Amino acid sequence: MRALPGAGSGVNAASAARRASAALREWYARRGPPPETLDWGEYDAMTETVRAAMGDCPPLHRFVYRHPVAHQDHDMGVGKPYTVRLSYADPGGDGEPVVAVGGLINVLQRFDFLALDAAPALRVIALDFAGRGRSGWLADVTDYHLDSYVEQIVQLLDHLGLESCTLVGSSLGGSAAVRLAARTPGRVRRIVLNDSTPHIPAARRARRARAVARHYVFRDPAEMLRRSAAAERNAGPVPDAVLLHTAHHRTRWSDDEAGRVYRHDLRALLAYRKEAGSALDLWDDWQAVECPVLLLRGALSDATSDESVERMRRRGGLSVIHVAETGHTPALSDGALTERIVEWIGDDRPFDEDRFHRPVAEGKIFHVAV
Repeated sequence: MRALPGAGSGVNAASAARRASAALREWYARRGPPPETLDWGEYDAMTETVRAAMGDCPPLHRFVYRHPVAHQDHDMGVGKPYTVRLSYADPGGDGEPVVAVGGLINVLQRFDFLALDAAPALRVIALDFAGRGRSGWLADVTDYHLDSYVEQIVQLLDHLGLESCTLVGSSLGGSAAVRLAARTPGRVRRIVLNDSTPHIPAARRARRARAVARHYVFRDPAEMLRRSAAAERNAGPVPDAVLLHTAHHRTRWSDDEAGRVYRHDLRALLAYRKEAGSALDLWDDWQAVECPVLLLRGALSDATSDESVERMRRRGGLSVIHVAETGHTPALSDGALTERIVEWIGDDRPFDEDRFHRPVAEGKIFHVAV
């Protein structure tokens, strides 16, 4: 494939995360109270500071997803197709179309940094799966499963008039990308797996399910920053501005609860908890994947074992970037890593050998105890 316009242009020097971090540090130096005493007015001022420094994030849109009977439980399903409005962000433009889908509790704004840094080479279109972010909720807990998420991606492509695209999938999103590429290969040009492999041990899945399948109310900003830092502790040296941006969009204000609550449908997480009793096994799907694949592997990840990566290599066509100081999953806000992703999409031949990336550590601002 020819090199993409804008590839290799040194996006790290002016990355969205660096701009946002510099602006937040300046705000905090001038006006910042101790983190433990932040009120919601100061929180709003910080989130606006970050948003303004990032620039024009991809605008939000919605489309009507039609949930088919084939993806409904025979006994618990509605028994007929029904519609739900799903949210997505699309910057437009002529860049290579890339559809980005997140993990279990991710929202599409997690990909804002990737979209801003990769433009104009890539047109990064990020989707909120049903039950997450600003998308609608499915009718029954049994409607939340892998094939349903695959169907949502397919209908988004149809809505956008895209015959095919590159898929970026974090964790659960990576599983959906692999299954889609295996079963409908003509729709997927290549895949970027963000710390996602065809096998995840049951013990790891169970730990994750226990941590997320609960209702939380954040009574003050310090509590939310603390839990966000804990939730993202494996994502590498992530700047506070990135944590603030993603936590803000992953939650909403609730008058009834007098605090911020997660936007997701708790039933989607309960469905995952039920599935987490057994290991993820997508090896048959993996063997059917024909397109090039780039794996971003967190060097400290407990979800991508050496054994799984070596088994993935046997299929051929796999490129691997090991991301230092990072577990599950890299935040995709590091401009230098984004540049490597853009370069690979522009020339997706397999690497001769694995490559390594060390995130640039940003100074912490809040120092809220985790």
